[in-house]
Amino acid sequence: MITVVLIFHIILAIGIIGLVLLQRSEGGGLGIGGSQSGGFMTARGTANALTKLTTIFGALFFLTSIVLAILAGSSSKTSVTKEINTVIETKKKKSSSPSVPIDN
Repeated sequence: MITVVLIFHIILAIGIIGLVLLQRSEGGGLGIGGSQSGGFMTARGTANALTKLTTIFGALFFLTSIVLAILAGSSSKTSVTKEINTVIETKKKKSSSPSVPIDN
């Protein structure tokens, strides 16, 4: 399950990068469509379509981020802090008795 969501997440990230790069810096979109007579894909229509598509991709990206965080948290049995404390306690117990003789 995590793998499927992760692949979809990566595809969304690449899609967002592509959509942002397609947009003009003035917010005018691609600027294609020929005349300004109100055709199917005018400059304004293209900008609106790219903006809406970027918004949808962004919302899905955040949703998959939350789902991945929930899935990663539910699969973990113990926390990292507890594991670190266990390792530290184990080292303290081992180091309590000297390993090198001190009575020469």
